[in-house]
Amino acid sequence: MIAAFFKSRRWAMWAYGVGALILALTYWQVQFTVMINGWYGPFYDMIQNPTGHDVSEFWDGIFGLGFTTGSLFGFIPIPVPTSFFGIAIPYVLIATATNFLVRHYGFRWRQAITEDYIPRWRHVEHEIEGASQRIQEDANRFARIIEGLGIAIFRAIMTLIAFVPILWGLSSLVDLPVIRDVPGSLVWLALLITVGGMVISWFVGWFLPGLEYNNQKVEAAFRKELVLGEDDKINHAQPDTLFSLFSGIRTNYFRLYLHYGYFDVWANLYGQITMLTPLIMMGPGMMAGVVTFGTFQQVSNAYGRVDASFSIILDNWTTLTELRSIWKRLHEFESNLDRYDTGRDVGDAVESSPLPT
Repeated sequence: MIAAFFKSRRWAMWAYGVGALILALTYWQVQFTVMINGWYGPFYDMIQNPTGHDVSEFWDGIFGLGFTTGSLFGFIPIPVPTSFFGIAIPYVLIATATNFLVRHYGFRWRQAITEDYIPRWRHVEHEIEGASQRIQEDANRFARIIEGLGIAIFRAIMTLIAFVPILWGLSSLVDLPVIRDVPGSLVWLALLITVGGMVISWFVGWFLPGLEYNNQKVEAAFRKELVLGEDDKINHAQPDTLFSLFSGIRTNYFRLYLHYGYFDVWANLYGQITMLTPLIMMGPGMMAGVVTFGTFQQVSNAYGRVDASFSIILDNWTTLTELRSIWKRLHEFESNLDRYDTGRDVGDAVESSPLPT
């Protein structure tokens, strides 16, 4: 899975060159979210206290073409748009380009895996359970999950680098007993809630990977019998056999739904807790008039970004469960390819050129 893409000279440009470009574009996406967070403060403060402002300032704040001086990496001066659309439009263009490249990156990874598996599979005389499903479906699902989850994790890391200092500074505005005396309290609270949530999720979702793995095995057996029945309904695809196989699918799915049921209870409860946290932390300061509405919006946005980044594993727990199951199946498949390798093509295949990259 990994070596087919990252250890191949054929795929080096995509694996490393395009991969680096995707990471650079993701970094710029995060920088634009930082600009948006900075825009929240003065704009919402103006709405809260309209005295001394006119409606033209409101429209300029949304559609204006003005710029101010910002910094890149803390010391490189760069122009920063002052309006919402001045920030949002470049963000949309960069995000669109990133998603386009990520989709192609994921498919190239799948192609690399497929081109690695097919010749090795043709060297095997021993029947490997679910081989067609591993090559076609699991390789595709692996690439699709990696393309989404991989970029999400990198974006989360970049977001933490950008927003943790912002949230740390805003923590000085917290006006709760004891907590107000803790430097960076909002950052520590986000981290504490996330780590606690991950620990609980690990135990609540303990059985899910195994059930996902079993699910694919029973689905593969059912699919195989149907495929055999397409060519020979006399000896295969008998109703009793198919209903028996489907009964196994039904039993496994119902067990899966049960375990996902109580996992969803926990996941939804966790979501409500994190949504309310910024209001609990900043509400007393707002009531006392120490924290303005614009500052609260900045805190809420920054906390949401940091919390979402800390929670990237927790929020994608079901996806990770599926990925762990796919990884287990593909690893098992690769082991069988190596174990039963005859060293020759058993199908007398005509030599062909690989697909274009």
